[in-house]
Amino acid sequence: MSSFILKRSRTGSSLLFQNPKTKSSTLCSSQVDSSAKSNQNHTVSHSWSNSTVAKIMRRDLKDWILASRYCVLGENISGFGSNGLLRLKNPCGSTEVLLFPRGCRWFSTQAAVEPSTSDGLTVDGIVASQWTILDESEGDWKSHAAAIAQSIQVIKKRLQWKNLNLRLNLLSAELNKPNLWDDPVHAGRISREQGSLMGKMKEVKAFEQELLEHIDMIKLAREENDTELELESLEALLTMRRKSKEKELDALLSGELDPCSCYIEVQAGAGGTESMDWASMVLQMYKSWAQRRGYRVTLMDEMPGEIAGIKRATIKVDGEYAFGYAKAEVGVHRLVRISPFDSGKRRHTSFAAVAVIPISGDSSTHVQINESDLRIERFRSGGAGGQHANTTDSAVRIIHIPTGITATCQNERSQHQNKASAMGVLQSRVNQLEIARQAQMNAEHTQSLTDISWGNQIRTYVLHPYRMVKDLRTNYEVSDPDSVLEGDLDGFILSYLSASLDKDEGGQQ
Repeated sequence: MSSFILKRSRTGSSLLFQNPKTKSSTLCSSQVDSSAKSNQNHTVSHSWSNSTVAKIMRRDLKDWILASRYCVLGENISGFGSNGLLRLKNPCGSTEVLLFPRGCRWFSTQAAVEPSTSDGLTVDGIVASQWTILDESEGDWKSHAAAIAQSIQVIKKRLQWKNLNLRLNLLSAELNKPNLWDDPVHAGRISREQGSLMGKMKEVKAFEQELLEHIDMIKLAREENDTELELESLEALLTMRRKSKEKELDALLSGELDPCSCYIEVQAGAGGTESMDWASMVLQMYKSWAQRRGYRVTLMDEMPGEIAGIKRATIKVDGEYAFGYAKAEVGVHRLVRISPFDSGKRRHTSFAAVAVIPISGDSSTHVQINESDLRIERFRSGGAGGQHANTTDSAVRIIHIPTGITATCQNERSQHQNKASAMGVLQSRVNQLEIARQAQMNAEHTQSLTDISWGNQIRTYVLHPYRMVKDLRTNYEVSDPDSVLEGDLDGFILSYLSASLDKDEGGQQ
């Protein structure tokens, strides 16, 4: 542990920093005008780990300066060896001088605009330096820093950093309007959006600042020959490098509805039994994918085929960012294989359509559904049967008359439970229709939400005469279709999300 003790008295003040490993210390002192009103000794003491020395000293000294009503006249980090100089004006009008370790910059106009190290190095500067990025096991701090800096740039690009700042300014201006809360629903939506965007921006800035502080600490440790402190900071950089990849992935999912759970609907295309069997394979693929990611999967509705497979089915996927990932799967999926239902062993092409609907927990996005607009039908459940399952009219189908949208649920034993589940599916579908309508009105067409057409296959799964799965939107392909059908979809999903962001950014430039 390192110690930082600040002492003030009638005749002067001092700031003492001591590293117990090197036994070195820096005494920061200043002379206070004897006419100062403060006539009592005041001592503040702090302890912290070596990895946060610069950060804590900067924060605590800054707080002390502000609390003591001091005015900063300037900062100079040259001419004092390994120390820096901070000139202050005390409440009595006299000038005071503080010496501090060069690794700490207290007040800097440049730092307020763009975070930097004590010697002015920024994230953009690190990337421009083109430091060699080695494997994580190499243990080179410049390599770690360069990898993290590149990730920060990727994150900012995916978040559309400039547009994010502009949007925050607009939201701040909207929140400052005196009549904002005349419409509580609109005000709540604006407030939530502003809070969400501000949280994303603060998280990136904090990550950027943490990188620069660890670089400062490594340089400071080398000046003091503190091997333990250097290794500690190096380990922190390695941890940041690993976290940066997770943050890159999170930045792909910056949409308003991306954090929601979702419904995934699969429907067989033309082709009879062959397509119905393919639809069941697609449904199982998404069940496996969701379970791999730790999501909870519930079968909401299923209409079996006459011989094999399914005509259509709906599953509910519960989990954080389920919709954000699954929205990349919207469209038509095409299968080419030797049909197991053809005695002539000929090659067949089958189609299945996939739709993904978010489950929004925000009541402000819900469309009000009137009971008078609903037609509710009750019938006996299909399937394998069992005690009580097929003996009562427990299955429920709800039709929304104005839109023609239907929702069916038969997996629960209770009619009331089936009705509640079907109503949830219907509400999400009506909300989705309203979202698509508003998107068209605002000319903000979102393909992943609205473009579900039979002539627009997004991916082809070839099992014969060769084996390959290829996404026609991104040209991403793999030669192991079995792993894909077993739920290994992350490569396709991330490729599509990245390409979509690049396309959006290119269209805005």
